[in-house]
Amino acid sequence: MDEKPPVVTEIGFAFRRSYILLMIGLPLLTWYMWICLIHNSGAFIVPGTRQEWADLASKLPPPTFQAAALYLGWLLFQALLQHYLPGRVVQGTMLRDGTRLGYRMNGWLSFWITLGAAFLACWLGWIDPTILYDSFGPLITVSYIFTLLFSLYLYFLGRRSRNERVTGTPLYDFFMGTSLNPRAGTFDFKLFSEARPGLILWVLINFSAAAKQYELHHAVTTPMMLVCLFHLLYIADYYFHEEAILTTWDIKHENFGWMLAFGDLVWVPFTYTVQALYLVDHAHDLPLYGTLGIVALNMAGYYVFRTANIQKHRFSRDPGSLIWGRMPAFIQTARGTKLLTSGFWGIARHANYFGDLMMALAWCLPCLFDNLIPYFYFIYFTILLVHRERRDNAMCHAKYGKDWEEYTSRVRWRILPGVY
Repeated sequence: MDEKPPVVTEIGFAFRRSYILLMIGLPLLTWYMWICLIHNSGAFIVPGTRQEWADLASKLPPPTFQAAALYLGWLLFQALLQHYLPGRVVQGTMLRDGTRLGYRMNGWLSFWITLGAAFLACWLGWIDPTILYDSFGPLITVSYIFTLLFSLYLYFLGRRSRNERVTGTPLYDFFMGTSLNPRAGTFDFKLFSEARPGLILWVLINFSAAAKQYELHHAVTTPMMLVCLFHLLYIADYYFHEEAILTTWDIKHENFGWMLAFGDLVWVPFTYTVQALYLVDHAHDLPLYGTLGIVALNMAGYYVFRTANIQKHRFSRDPGSLIWGRMPAFIQTARGTKLLTSGFWGIARHANYFGDLMMALAWCLPCLFDNLIPYFYFIYFTILLVHRERRDNAMCHAKYGKDWEEYTSRVRWRILPGVY
């Protein structure tokens, strides 16, 4: 086995001191957006006096027994599906010690079983279809408390592992995580958190918001239907191509700690649903040309996003797979790996990010332009993907050296050709 490289140079201090601000600011931002949506019709609340700050703080939602039972039951249900449903076991990418981990790919089945069970429970009257919307605030709080405890468990689990990956700064290691693939037996905590509870809950919260809109306005508007269907397509497509997650940045490179756990379990389901929550009380309609334009934008983004990811995934599995009818071009690196320069990956280093941003804008446009909060997802996602691309570029330059310089000279544009 090759000598283990210094972990600090591998995971680095990617967020420097900003990680402390992120740990404080991101939960507060999640609560803040909910308060603006529920208490101020989706407009920003800008407190100016001490009393106004106190009024804002008083609106922070406390946990409730119902929310705790709902959320913990949800996690348990998804964990049981992940562990027991049949699915093909796929080998992940090679680890530093030369081994590969097996992952059970049963997300497609889990997704549709969950949606079917949820709709059946609502139809039979066992569950109120608006329960997720009505309990949204307390659910944020409960999920965050769980994430803190879960991240603490992950921290000590990684420290006990022979594969720990730490910097030596405890708080930063709590933030970033102390191991790449924390597991309990064959149950992979990172894959589960990334691919199950948050993503499916995102879809169910949207449907709960649509049910609330119907309850209040006796109709589900076209903008609400667009948002729900766009998100449903995105998540269904994710599970249809679930194996592709094994070659993503998060699975291959990121430790699993507070950052990913918060993102998976809190941030995704409770901020990616902002458009649906906003539309509950903004029951406007769209002209036909507007609807068609938004649909076209979403589908074009979907094509770029999905095609680019599939090209990369297939190339990583079989470098001889044809791309756009031709043998792929690539750079053979001194490390023995290959850098793809064909298809979308010959146009931009992360053309998939551009497709993702096109879809993100299409999800926001149905909300029109009265308030900025519905566009939070597009703004945030732009910042996230640019930052991630910069991190990826720095890591690859350190990893591949002159081979990476040759790659960037061939593929000049980072995300959007002609612009960035």
